[in-house]
Amino acid sequence: MISEAGGQAVRFPALAIAPPADVDRAKELLRSLQSFDLAVFVSVNAIDQGLALLESPWPATVPVAAMGEGSAAALHSYGISKVILPSCGADTEALLASPEFENLKDKRVLILRGEGGREVLAETLRQRGASVSYAECYRRVRPSADPATIIARWEGGDLHAVTVMSGETLDNLQVMLGRRGQQLLRNTPLFVPHASIAQRAERAGASEVIITSPGDKGVMTSLCAWFSLHPH
Repeated sequence: MISEAGGQAVRFPALAIAPPADVDRAKELLRSLQSFDLAVFVSVNAIDQGLALLESPWPATVPVAAMGEGSAAALHSYGISKVILPSCGADTEALLASPEFENLKDKRVLILRGEGGREVLAETLRQRGASVSYAECYRRVRPSADPATIIARWEGGDLHAVTVMSGETLDNLQVMLGRRGQQLLRNTPLFVPHASIAQRAERAGASEVIITSPGDKGVMTSLCAWFSLHPH
């Protein structure tokens, strides 16, 4: 999408996906899927890694919820066409505002996610009377990559914005870039999809943080809007 808009996308992965520490536990929960009243995928990674561990087709009797259009598209590619999505927004809070999440008393909910992460979803569902289990389907790890080429381009004036899609990615990126790259990052417009990531970036000294609209299209809209105001 960046290329189609006339820009150049420079990729520098700052998050890698590894198998979970306890694969058997995740598989055990997935084998008992039909005992749950609802399954929630927190990300596209949870979809890809979780469904890779599933040993049978998704049971039609178990409703599926996800955070946004990207996750819905991923689920559709696996043949899961009916997905509960937030009507506005693409995060935990938006999903919890959906009508399907209002009354979950005595319901069993399975959350498919990576190891660790925010507890807001599970805590709120429990407050609403649900019994919640985690199927932790993967681990997020920091890649090993040499930032020298990226830093050289940056110092040459060839990088004009940075997009970061999660707080953990931001933390990893700062470690990977080292002191030299961190200063460049602080002085470059940073586009993030959520206020919590923006706060983390500001605490790290970022000079300009832009919170985008949800999804890839939202990121593109924000990028195009910013560069239309800063053409040079």
